Amino acid sequence: MPDKAVFKKYMKLFLEENQKLNLISKNDEQFLWEKHVCDSLSMELFFEKYSKPETILDFGTGGGFPSVPLALAYPDIKITALDSIAKKIRAVELFKSNLGIDNLDVVCSRVENYQGQFDVVTSRAVSSLKNIIEYAIPKLKCGGYFVAYKSRKSSEEIAQSLPVLKKYKAKIVDIIDYKLPLDEDHTRNLIIIKSIK
Repeated sequence: MPDKAVFKKYMKLFLEENQKLNLISKNDEQFLWEKHVCDSLSMELFFEKYSKPETILDFGTGGGFPSVPLALAYPDIKITALDSIAKKIRAVELFKSNLGIDNLDVVCSRVENYQGQFDVVTSRAVSSLKNIIEYAIPKLKCGGYFVAYKSRKSSEEIAQSLPVLKKYKAKIVDIIDYKLPLDEDHTRNLIIIKSIK
């Protein structure tokens, strides 16, 4: 992990940009660390169980979650932050240049138009599981993992995604629960999907 000073600088920069661009809601600004940075770094739970990948694609990165915190914390992983909204991608570019994040590629594109395959694909707060699987699985290398950040274990979302998983020869292999460091109960989970093609 990098020293806390790097994350402090990042969060200060993020809050400055958020005043202009509304990357996260104003109500969430006071919980930037707990709800967004900590949440992004929960990928460590996946790394502990399945080992660290060489490459990650984070699509629908928005204001840079989880791509920027992960790139700061893991300089040995090549991370691509992808979003189709130019103003958000410009913000991520700003974080990359101001913080000197050499292992972060920033791309403005729709995921379906983007060429490339990765060891791990991730997505946080983008769409329903069924929809994001359609975009994620084709971007995985053989044997790769899609890690979906979800706010709760939704059996309904999982059930709806089964036909798409079958279509892409992929399966849910794990669900990792974790809690955010907040007073109220914020249980979240990483849904781990493996490409078995």
